[in-house]
This record gives sequence, C-alpha cells and structure tokens, in this order.
Amino acid sequence: MAGYKIGRVTSDIKVTLSELLRELKDPRVSKLLSIVKLDLSRDLSYAAVYVSAIEGYDATVASVKALKGATGFLRRELGARLKLRKVPELRFIADDSINISANISQIIGSFKEENDDDEE
Repeated sequence: MAGYKIGRVTSDIKVTLSELLRELKDPRVSKLLSIVKLDLSRDLSYAAVYVSAIEGYDATVASVKALKGATGFLRRELGARLKLRKVPELRFIADDSINISANISQIIGSFKEENDDDEE
C-alpha cells in the first residue's frame, strides 16, 4: 500500500514540477529543461530531481544553479497545488542522459546508413 502512495505522489510531483519549470521567468533556467527522473524518499522528506536540457550539459548545470535559488518558491507552489501535508525538500541534479541518448541515436543511424549502402 505504501509503495502505491509513493509512486502516485512521485508522478504527481514530477508532472507539477514540469509545469512549474515552464512557468519560471528566470532567464537562467532553460526553456527546454526536462525532468528525467525523480527519486522520492520513503518518508516524503527528500526528492532528488534529475534534470537535463536539450541545449547540452553546460545549459543543464546553469539551470540547476538557478533552480537551487528557486527551491523555496517551487516547494511552496508544490504544496499549494498538490495539497501535500509534507512537501519534500528538492535537490536538483544535472543529468546528461538526453545528450547521451542523442549521440547513441546518431551512431545507430550511421550504422543503418552503412547497412543500406552495403545492400545496394
């Protein structure tokens, strides 16, 4: 039963945080920032938010620095929108998985092109 609640709250926080990131007016926060993963502690005290920007790792790191300053605002808005009794402390972590997956996709595409050339 507890696992179900944590999973539900995790997905709710992830969706609401995504909306809040789009609404932030700070120019340091990338508009193409996405939440890759959210790890919520069992007692709902801490949330590790892994974010990644399409512009690259440097933009992700700059956005994380800006988000650390906006943590209080984001927690307050999460509590108001989700009506949580205990709003977790947010820790933003820069993640480079979008860039890595784009590189992997490019490598796979080059192998497909080589195979198409070999078949002709």
